[in-house]
Amino acid sequence: MGLIKLTLLNKKEENMTSKDLSIFNSLRPFSIGFDDMFDQFESMLGNGGLSVQTNYPPYNIIKASKDKYAIELAVAGFNKNNIEVEFEDNLLTVRTKQIEKTVEEDGEIVHRGISQRQFSRSFTIADDVKVNGAELKDGLLRVDCERIIPEQKKKRLIQIK
Repeated sequence: MGLIKLTLLNKKEENMTSKDLSIFNSLRPFSIGFDDMFDQFESMLGNGGLSVQTNYPPYNIIKASKDKYAIELAVAGFNKNNIEVEFEDNLLTVRTKQIEKTVEEDGEIVHRGISQRQFSRSFTIADDVKVNGAELKDGLLRVDCERIIPEQKKKRLIQIK
């Protein structure tokens, strides 16, 4: 009898989709207008786990003040002509352009410890966050962002009639 129940449970689990199991699905009845955000989280999580990403290049996310943020990426060995920063449809992507192999002026490299491999790293940015610009200094690429709160989202007192 236990074997039959187990088999029925497994069949039932096969018919469930990852959307049925999503924690975000359980939050939908209690929220209005967050469907796009929940869908973005579900796509990032995939089938129960975060998609595989490399740790290159390492980065920091800094909250500079209540409404200002910065993303710092360690990009030693690259200059501003090698890196592209793109913002489209709430996705900030930092990637390398095609890197040309150059002949070393100082001689032959015996060991290469400073990587210059291709990379692409993306960050999902909220609707009310504006990307202000990017600066490359001392091997760190800093992308400055700012939360812009529209008038309709600011705190206000509602008059009762």
